[in-house]
Amino acid sequence: MYAIVEIAGQQFKVERGNKVYVHRLEANEGAKVEFDKVLLIDNGGKIQVGNPTVDGAKVAATVISHVKGDKVIVFKKKRRKTYQKWNNHRQSFTQILIQGVLAKGETLKDELKAEKKVWTVKPAAKTEKVSVEKEVKKAAAKKAPAKKAAAKKTAKKD
Repeated sequence: MYAIVEIAGQQFKVERGNKVYVHRLEANEGAKVEFDKVLLIDNGGKIQVGNPTVDGAKVAATVISHVKGDKVIVFKKKRRKTYQKWNNHRQSFTQILIQGVLAKGETLKDELKAEKKVWTVKPAAKTEKVSVEKEVKKAAAKKAPAKKAAAKKTAKKD
Protein backbone atom coordinates (compact mmCIF):
# COMPACT_ATOMS: atom_id res chain seq x y z
CA MET A 1 0.00 0.00 0.00
CA TYR A 2 1.42 3.36 -0.97
CA ALA A 3 0.19 6.94 -1.15
CA ILE A 4 1.12 10.19 -2.78
CA VAL A 5 1.03 12.90 -0.14
CA GLU A 6 1.81 16.61 -0.13
CA ILE A 7 4.20 17.59 2.66
CA ALA A 8 5.47 21.17 3.02
CA GLY A 9 4.56 22.04 -0.56
CA GLN A 10 6.15 18.97 -2.18
CA GLN A 11 4.64 15.66 -3.27
CA PHE A 12 6.12 12.37 -2.08
CA LYS A 13 5.34 8.73 -2.82
CA VAL A 14 5.37 7.04 0.58
CA GLU A 15 4.65 3.64 2.05
CA ARG A 16 5.02 2.09 5.47
CA GLY A 17 8.65 1.94 6.64
CA ASN A 18 10.04 4.59 4.25
CA LYS A 19 12.39 7.28 5.51
CA VAL A 20 11.81 10.58 3.76
CA TYR A 21 13.64 13.93 3.89
CA VAL A 22 11.18 16.83 3.77
CA HIS A 23 11.61 20.58 4.21
CA ARG A 24 12.05 21.55 7.85
CA LEU A 25 8.95 20.86 9.97
CA GLU A 26 8.07 22.61 13.23
CA ALA A 27 8.03 19.41 15.29
CA ASN A 28 10.40 18.01 17.89
CA GLU A 29 12.43 14.85 17.34
CA GLY A 30 10.39 11.79 18.25
CA ALA A 31 7.07 13.61 17.75
CA LYS A 32 4.28 11.91 15.84
CA VAL A 33 2.87 13.90 12.91
CA GLU A 34 -0.01 13.30 10.50
CA PHE A 35 -0.40 14.64 6.98
CA ASP A 36 -3.94 15.15 5.65
CA LYS A 37 -3.20 16.18 2.06
CA VAL A 38 -3.27 12.67 0.57
CA LEU A 39 -3.68 12.93 -3.19
CA LEU A 40 -3.75 9.22 -4.11
CA ILE A 41 -3.90 5.85 -2.35
CA ASP A 42 -3.05 2.52 -3.97
CA ASN A 43 -4.14 -0.46 -1.88
CA GLY A 44 -3.06 -3.58 -3.78
CA GLY A 45 -4.29 -2.36 -7.17
CA LYS A 46 -7.37 -0.56 -5.82
CA ILE A 47 -6.63 3.10 -6.51
CA GLN A 48 -8.40 6.04 -4.88
CA VAL A 49 -7.72 9.40 -6.48
CA GLY A 50 -8.67 12.55 -4.59
CA ASN A 51 -10.38 15.63 -5.90
CA PRO A 52 -8.01 17.31 -4.87
CA THR A 53 -7.46 15.09 -1.79
CA VAL A 54 -8.80 11.73 -0.65
CA ASP A 55 -11.48 12.27 2.03
CA GLY A 56 -10.50 11.07 5.50
CA ALA A 57 -7.11 9.69 4.41
CA LYS A 58 -3.98 10.43 6.45
CA VAL A 59 -0.33 9.50 6.54
CA ALA A 60 1.10 8.91 10.02
CA ALA A 61 4.81 9.55 10.56
CA THR A 62 7.43 10.04 13.27
CA VAL A 63 10.10 12.74 13.20
CA ILE A 64 13.53 11.10 13.36
CA SER A 65 15.88 14.08 13.17
CA HIS A 66 16.51 17.58 11.83
CA VAL A 67 19.48 17.77 9.43
CA LYS A 68 21.07 20.11 6.92
CA GLY A 69 21.49 19.25 3.27
CA ASP A 70 24.60 19.55 1.11
CA LYS A 71 26.11 22.97 0.51
CA VAL A 72 25.02 24.62 -2.74
CA ILE A 73 27.49 27.15 -4.14
CA VAL A 74 26.12 30.25 -5.88
CA PHE A 75 28.74 32.12 -7.95
CA LYS A 76 27.91 35.11 -10.13
CA LYS A 77 30.36 36.82 -12.46
CA LYS A 78 30.26 39.39 -15.23
CA ARG A 79 33.20 39.37 -17.60
CA ARG A 80 35.40 42.42 -17.87
CA LYS A 81 33.33 44.31 -15.27
CA THR A 82 35.29 43.23 -12.16
CA TYR A 83 32.07 41.83 -10.71
CA GLN A 84 32.15 38.57 -8.80
CA LYS A 85 29.76 37.48 -6.10
CA TRP A 86 30.19 34.29 -4.09
CA ASN A 87 27.40 32.88 -1.94
CA ASN A 88 26.34 29.49 -0.63
CA HIS A 89 23.33 27.86 0.98
CA ARG A 90 22.45 24.80 3.07
CA GLN A 91 18.81 23.73 3.18
CA SER A 92 17.31 22.49 6.45
CA PHE A 93 15.53 19.14 6.25
CA THR A 94 13.55 16.91 8.58
CA GLN A 95 13.91 13.15 8.31
CA ILE A 96 10.64 11.34 8.96
CA LEU A 97 9.75 7.65 9.20
CA ILE A 98 6.39 6.72 7.67
CA GLN A 99 4.38 4.67 10.17
CA GLY A 100 1.43 3.97 7.89
CA VAL A 101 -1.04 5.10 5.26
CA LEU A 102 -4.50 5.35 6.79
CA ALA A 103 -7.66 5.34 4.70
CA LYS A 104 -10.96 6.80 5.90
CA GLY A 105 -11.90 5.47 9.35
CA GLU A 106 -8.68 3.46 9.78
CA THR A 107 -6.30 3.71 12.70
CA LEU A 108 -2.62 2.88 12.81
CA LYS A 109 -3.28 -0.27 14.87
CA ASP A 110 -5.65 -1.60 12.19
CA GLU A 111 -3.00 -1.27 9.51
CA LEU A 112 -0.35 -2.94 11.63
CA LYS A 113 -2.64 -5.91 12.24
CA ALA A 114 -3.34 -6.24 8.50
CA GLU A 115 0.36 -6.23 7.64
CA LYS A 116 1.45 -8.56 10.44
CA LYS A 117 3.28 -11.48 8.93
CA VAL A 118 3.31 -14.98 10.31
CA TRP A 119 6.78 -16.47 10.32
CA THR A 120 7.19 -20.22 10.38
CA VAL A 121 10.35 -21.98 11.46
CA LYS A 122 11.34 -25.05 9.51
CA PRO A 123 12.80 -27.91 11.55
CA ALA A 124 16.51 -28.44 11.13
CA ALA A 125 17.55 -31.19 8.74
CA LYS A 126 18.68 -34.42 10.32
CA THR A 127 22.43 -34.74 10.49
CA GLU A 128 23.90 -38.00 9.31
CA LYS A 129 26.77 -39.62 11.16
CA VAL A 130 29.58 -40.25 8.75
CA SER A 131 32.50 -42.47 9.53
CA VAL A 132 36.05 -41.47 8.77
CA GLU A 133 36.58 -44.56 6.62
CA LYS A 134 33.77 -43.54 4.23
CA GLU A 135 35.26 -40.08 3.84
CA VAL A 136 38.70 -41.49 3.05
CA LYS A 137 37.22 -43.81 0.42
CA LYS A 138 35.35 -40.91 -1.21
CA ALA A 139 38.50 -38.79 -1.33
CA ALA A 140 40.48 -41.67 -2.85
CA ALA A 141 37.77 -42.25 -5.47
CA LYS A 142 37.96 -38.59 -6.50
CA LYS A 143 41.76 -38.71 -6.86
CA ALA A 144 41.72 -41.98 -8.84
CA PRO A 145 40.44 -40.51 -12.14
CA ALA A 146 43.17 -37.89 -12.04
CA LYS A 147 45.83 -40.63 -11.65
CA LYS A 148 44.33 -42.58 -14.59
CA ALA A 149 44.38 -39.48 -16.80
CA ALA A 150 48.03 -38.84 -15.90
CA ALA A 151 48.86 -42.47 -16.67
CA LYS A 152 47.22 -42.20 -20.12
CA LYS A 153 49.24 -39.08 -20.96
CA THR A 154 52.53 -40.79 -20.10
CA ALA A 155 51.54 -43.87 -22.12
CA LYS A 156 50.87 -41.72 -25.21
CA LYS A 157 54.25 -39.99 -24.95
CA ASP A 158 56.10 -43.35 -25.06
